[in-house]
Amino acid sequence: MKNSVIAIGLDAADPILLETWMSQGHLQNLKRFREQGAYGRLTNIEYYKAETPWTTFLTGCLPQKTGYWSPVKFHEGTYDVEQIEAYDFTGYSPFYALGDDYRVAVFDMPQTVLSEKVNGIQVLAWGAHSPQTPSHSQPTTLLPELNKHYGKHPALHRDDGDWWDGAYLTRLENALTTGLDRRVAICRDLLHQEKWDLFLTVFGETHSSGHDLWYLSQPDHPLYPYKQGDNSTGNPLLNVFEAVDGALGKILAEVPEDVYVIVFAAHGSDNNTTDVSSMMFLPELLYRFSFPGKVAIAPGKAGKPVPPVVTSPKRKTWTGEIWQRQYEPNPVKGFLKQWIPTKFYPHLDKIFGASGENELISPDRLRQQGHPMFWQPTMWYSPLWPKMKAFAIPSFSEGYIRINLQGREPEGLVPLEEYDALCEQLTEHLYQLKNARTGEPVVKKVLGTRQSGAERDPNLPDADLVVIWYDQPADVVDSPKFGRIGPVPYRRTGSHRARGFLTVRGLGIAANSTLPEGHAVDLAPTILHLMGAPIPDYCDGKPLVQQVVSEVVV
Repeated sequence: MKNSVIAIGLDAADPILLETWMSQGHLQNLKRFREQGAYGRLTNIEYYKAETPWTTFLTGCLPQKTGYWSPVKFHEGTYDVEQIEAYDFTGYSPFYALGDDYRVAVFDMPQTVLSEKVNGIQVLAWGAHSPQTPSHSQPTTLLPELNKHYGKHPALHRDDGDWWDGAYLTRLENALTTGLDRRVAICRDLLHQEKWDLFLTVFGETHSSGHDLWYLSQPDHPLYPYKQGDNSTGNPLLNVFEAVDGALGKILAEVPEDVYVIVFAAHGSDNNTTDVSSMMFLPELLYRFSFPGKVAIAPGKAGKPVPPVVTSPKRKTWTGEIWQRQYEPNPVKGFLKQWIPTKFYPHLDKIFGASGENELISPDRLRQQGHPMFWQPTMWYSPLWPKMKAFAIPSFSEGYIRINLQGREPEGLVPLEEYDALCEQLTEHLYQLKNARTGEPVVKKVLGTRQSGAERDPNLPDADLVVIWYDQPADVVDSPKFGRIGPVPYRRTGSHRARGFLTVRGLGIAANSTLPEGHAVDLAPTILHLMGAPIPDYCDGKPLVQQVVSEVVV
């Protein structure tokens, strides 16, 4: 027996944040929905936690099976990094690709592809955060029609700014709330068209706001005391989530009682502890490890009082702020670099001569070459990767270290028999890294991804070592061996956590009931189970509703 299911994802909406706000009287629609059905927490893998959740959800498989770890791919046999975007789903289809027997509507699902096995409609990248897929639809005329009738989402590809840009933060909040109004209208329209076997949509507004508005909301963020301007007393993050809650209320108010409704998040958010550490501290630490006595970016004086937090960056972007901190041995030239735009640096080279100290490639040069990762400091060190024993590769969450292994990398320096010893040496240095402001360690765990350096399984991550950071943000770190790095400006103020939630309402599900703790990989089997649809044998997850509902017929 088939059942109709509506599944609404709240991208990166953290369960702790939601539960706190609901207990304070906020998010009344979500609270009411939770009380009407069953609720439970989800976990996810503790590394690659920003890159993998949606693919895990869409396939019902862990990344060890799909081989998809990130939208950024380091190509073995070269030192090239490519932005590959979403998983191609050639090995494992999206779980909703159910063929002719099921009518399915997919609206604004991120990090997926159009599937010929969907009997219904698909609209991708209308307003998703980091969709990793083109804006298109099936049928092809549908997306242009929606944009013409309701308007485009004003935050699509325009939700990546800096916390010190007050005008941007105001624009973002307004764009997200406007987008939510349009999203609700589209969802209600699509739901009125027919009673779908599955209607799946994802709210990207929770993700976008979590990245950029976090410090304006959460008092434990180091930048919270420095809120300025229009945001000094308000809570823009809560404003967006209240708008999301209102949108949910409007959609759910019209759902028939015989329809199962799921609201979920495959991962969560909290203070950003990864951007600065993974994108800036880690590549600089590995540079200093490979070139003893040299410094490339953000030299500091270990043992000296820590300078204040950078609260008023001079540059328009975080990338410009970090590049400006490139080590300059000429003090006059270094002083001038602090005050002039980056585009004038070549003129300083003509006057004072090129420094030639560290051979980094500038973000401007990478941009000119068309590299999409020009903004990540990890990429600035790429010309030196062949000369380094280990180097950091681009990341959106944890720190990723690649060993420059002989026989694997074109100019590998590390013999296979020294692989384990080097990994242990790097791990020891990482565990010694301290937050210079607190004296606390910044590295929680270092994980190896291979049993040995000889492993060549293409499904393994590109990284040999994964660095998991403690939850306290750091803007300056000290190493007993390699000195101080920073202070540097914080980047995005919110980042991801490996926790999510699931709440389900429908026939046979008791009010105020509790689901067993599950994993994000359980979401797809749970939805299929509620639909009465077959669950593929290859799925790594299991349905989470079997213990709380007996009326679902499989």
